[in-house]
Amino acid sequence: MKILILEDETLAAEKLQNLVTEIEPSAEIIGVLKSVEATLLWLEQNDEPDLILSDIQLLDSVSFDIFSEKEVKCPIIFTTAYDQYAIQAFDVNSVDYLLKPIQKEKLEAALEKYKSAKNNLGGISTADIGKIADMIRDHSQEFKSRFLVKLGQKIRAIPVEKIAYFFTEDKMTFIMTEAGEKYPIDHSLEDVDTVLDPRIFFRINRKYIICLDAVKEIHPYFKGRLKLELNPAIDDDDIVISSEKTPSFKQWLDR
Repeated sequence: MKILILEDETLAAEKLQNLVTEIEPSAEIIGVLKSVEATLLWLEQNDEPDLILSDIQLLDSVSFDIFSEKEVKCPIIFTTAYDQYAIQAFDVNSVDYLLKPIQKEKLEAALEKYKSAKNNLGGISTADIGKIADMIRDHSQEFKSRFLVKLGQKIRAIPVEKIAYFFTEDKMTFIMTEAGEKYPIDHSLEDVDTVLDPRIFFRINRKYIICLDAVKEIHPYFKGRLKLELNPAIDDDDIVISSEKTPSFKQWLDR
């Protein structure tokens, strides 16, 4: 089984590769691509894989743009943190639709579904699509509205509207509020990223997820990167967006 992975987050791609290897040791990962542009070029230069594992939001656009520009006949398993794309996913050869964080047993079930359906030209049946759609509606994620923090022996709920950004420090995750209050939370940055509204929050690098309103200034930086000033400010820390992530960050700002 030759598998192509489309995923713009390095850690998420590595985790997905590890899960595939655990479930299907004989599977061959023939590529890991981060953008629509790179995928279209790859598909022009290579034979189609047996299966595509595709995140929906890539660096430069949504992965549906790939399938609207080029006919892709192989089955696809979509992976994403947001279920608003669910019905659109079924317009292409979707075998399944997995919500992040990806669970091993869910991926294993999706791969089994692929094996069962790979000989059918139409992929999975209309009935199966309906069942998956119903499942997603029943278990659809709502964006998180507040986070609980500890204040000594007390617990306080911080509304998302009051949060300027999330960041990691010394292997812990913190909230920084608009008022400059810093609180530790019992969530990894990866988990936080799956429950935030992507129109309002953006993960700029491995260390920060920022709110749109927290962006104070943007400066060009070395080699196509961007350097941000946030409000409230963080002392002694350069907040830099990679050249790879810069296009999607600009797209997010310009919505």
